[in-house]
This record gives sequence, C-alpha cells and structure tokens, in this order.
Amino acid sequence: MIKVSAAKLWVVNVIAFVFFFILTLTGLANWLLLPRGFRSGENVWAAVRHFLLEVHQWTALLFIISMAVHWVLHWSYIKSNLQRHGFLK
Repeated sequence: MIKVSAAKLWVVNVIAFVFFFILTLTGLANWLLLPRGFRSGENVWAAVRHFLLEVHQWTALLFIISMAVHWVLHWSYIKSNLQRHGFLK
C-alpha cells in the first residue's frame, strides 16, 4: 500500500476547492447577473458572458481532473471504508 503524505492530500483538496469556487462564481454570474441573448448596445456584456462561459467550461474540466486525482490519492481510505461496511470483500 502506498502512503500519501498529508501535504499532498491537502494541496489537492485546496486546488479542487478553488476550482469549485470558480465554477460556482462563474455559473452564478452567467445565470443570475449577465443578460441572455444578443441585444444591440450590450456588446460588452455579451463578451463578458462568453468569456465567463469559457472560463467556466475549462474550470469544470480542471475540477474533474482534480477530483480524479483526489479519489486516486484517497483510494486506500475509500476501499477500507467500503470493505468495513460490506460493499467490497
């Protein structure tokens, strides 16, 4: 069994939290604050909306990757709890 240092786990958790926070902010801004559609005279807001959507999509990809790393690093903990509760033999 491979031992993972607490510092590595902490760094991965913080990175995943930062990505989740960015996802939350960009998602809420696009959903609640910025206007939908294209109206003349609002080119700046349309550009901001498209920029935030791009940031949101790339951050989502990075969040998924960070969660995969998180699960890999915590696999021994996950496996031992699944075995303890009878889901794995």
